[in-house]
Formats: sequence, structure tokens, C-alpha cells
Amino acid sequence: MANTDWQTATATLRLARQLIDGIQEGLAARGFTDIRPAHGFVFAALSPDMTTAGLAVALDISKQAAAQLVDTLVQRGYLRRQPDSRDRRAQVLVLTERGYACTQAAEQAASEVVNDWHDQVAKADFERFTHTLHAIAKPGRLRPSW
Repeated sequence: MANTDWQTATATLRLARQLIDGIQEGLAARGFTDIRPAHGFVFAALSPDMTTAGLAVALDISKQAAAQLVDTLVQRGYLRRQPDSRDRRAQVLVLTERGYACTQAAEQAASEVVNDWHDQVAKADFERFTHTLHAIAKPGRLRPSW
């Protein structure tokens, strides 16, 4: 890998870390001190009618790891399980009021981090960066980095 490629790769990793750290700090400042980055990936991956097995697929982790994350979030009051109307054996994961408030707080914290990035460069440069990022970043699974 050429030196500039390596520098780009490491800068991208540092930027991702800044975002994750900023969200964590923002959550803590808003009273959500028991949430860890891996939990944020659960919130980001949740969709209607998602089960623990579906979450495992969405996060590209084992079913056991997904179950542990879900158990923790249920115990802490962020998620609840409810019977799946299509399959009695399955349980759908649903945000609680606390879970919804946490996702809103995370979105606010993420916006604060991104707004800080805005302030560091010219508006046109940031718009090009955003456009390029969307062109490069492929849709797909979000995998926790632990």
C-alpha cells in the first residue's frame, strides 16, 4: 500500500473513532452512562420486526453475541421483546421509551461531532467530502468494532 493510501486509511479510522467517542461523550452528558459503542450498533441496525437472529445477521456477529447484547439492553430498559405476530416462536425487538430517548440523544451527539467537522474546513470542501463519502461507503452491515 502506498504511503498516501495508508495515511488515508488511518485517517479514516481516526475519523470513525472521533465519531464513536463523540457519541459516547454526548450520551454520557445526556445521562446515558450505561451504553457502550457496541450497543449503539444495535440501535443503528434495528428495523421493524427485527429478531435477535436478524440482528446477528445485520451486525455480522454470532447469534450468541447478539443475544448477549439484546439481554443487556433489555435488562437496562432500552429494549423489550414482544411476540412476533408472524411466528409465535420468534420475538421482535422493540425500543422502549428509554431506548428511543437514547437513540435521539445519540443522533444529537453525532450531529455535534459532524458540525464540529464542518467548522474545521470550508463549506465547499465539506460538501465535497460528504458527497465523496456517500459515493465510497457501500450500503451494508454495520459491524461493531470490538
